[in-house]
Amino acid sequence: MSFSVEFLGCKISHTDAQGVRERLLGGGLEESGEGGAVHVVNTCCVTNEAVAKSRKAVRAALRRGAERVYVTGCATRLGPDAFAGTDRRVILVREHAEQGAERIARELGATACVGPAPRVDRTRAFVKVQDGCTFGCSFCVIPRVRGSSRSRALRAVLDEGRRRIAQGHRELVVTGVNLGLYRDADAQARLPEVLVGLAELDGVARVRLSSIEVNHLSGRLCEALAHPRVCPHLHVPLQSGDDGVLKAMRRRYDLATYSRRVERARAHVPGLNLTGDVIVGFPAEDGAAFARTLAAVEELAFSRLHVFPYSPRPNTRTADADPVPAAVKRRRAERLRALSDRLGQAHRAARVGHRDHVLIERVDAAGRLHGYGADYTAYELRAHAGAGVGDLVEVVLEAPGARVALGRLA
Repeated sequence: MSFSVEFLGCKISHTDAQGVRERLLGGGLEESGEGGAVHVVNTCCVTNEAVAKSRKAVRAALRRGAERVYVTGCATRLGPDAFAGTDRRVILVREHAEQGAERIARELGATACVGPAPRVDRTRAFVKVQDGCTFGCSFCVIPRVRGSSRSRALRAVLDEGRRRIAQGHRELVVTGVNLGLYRDADAQARLPEVLVGLAELDGVARVRLSSIEVNHLSGRLCEALAHPRVCPHLHVPLQSGDDGVLKAMRRRYDLATYSRRVERARAHVPGLNLTGDVIVGFPAEDGAAFARTLAAVEELAFSRLHVFPYSPRPNTRTADADPVPAAVKRRRAERLRALSDRLGQAHRAARVGHRDHVLIERVDAAGRLHGYGADYTAYELRAHAGAGVGDLVEVVLEAPGARVALGRLA
């Protein structure tokens, strides 16, 4: 039987979808692009738009003639109506990721691992170490759809790291829903031990932290970030630069705390690249609060922002509150994205003359190489003899729009 898998949303969604793919391939099923007899859609519910895109992906699979469409992920646990009225070929899998993958494999007859573990489909391997969240942000549905925090044993994490390295991956990305909640009581390990443990594995070129709440940006974590194989990049959600909005969001910090902890990380890791998330149009956000967010983003010198217009989520404290008009949200999002673009250009300009190591992730039709530096700066390189997907290439940035490869690393 042939199958195909797609995901919507975050790195965790990608990792969960990859888990289904690996389980089915390991059970002897055949992967077939988008045209499999069985199609798996791992959904997202962070906004109304994400849920709509998830439903659209299911309908598209049905139009392509899929015999069965398994729908997994966050949107399936949002409520009974998320996929109401869908075709009888649609099967909702509301179990959490690991149990869901096993259920799909069992129903498709992939009950035994008959082949070697398949290589994941990216040059960077995502290693999921934690799931769930015990925070209570007023706008967030994640604790409901993901459950409370739970962590993998450090031993299992390191074993997966070794397996990914053996499969040829040069970079390991540590992922989780709220990574700072990671705990392995038996090994007396927290997130810093995960980062250093993976960075010390033989054969790994670099280890990246996917995202961290500023509450968990401790001195010990900053020391781990200074390890030579840990990437100098932090993605730290800000959500708002206004203390009143942060309080209404039930975030666990104010702007001064956020700034102080980021600056401590920068002191430990010179050249640290900061990216983050911001929500615009939250019910407590007026024009003055948004102006303070703009000022905070510029002061903190983000190189890139993910900007989300506020979308009420069911069964949250702000589910019935959405006073900011859609047009105002749209204008604020446009202004913030324009600021993000300008700050990104400034970040790239500051990199001129610096050497970096770029992990090649794709080669376009013109032979140009695309990938990311250690600090998650995106590069487009001129064609370089012998370099291809999965290689680390040393580069120097001559100008913000011109890069030259200096040589491939082993």
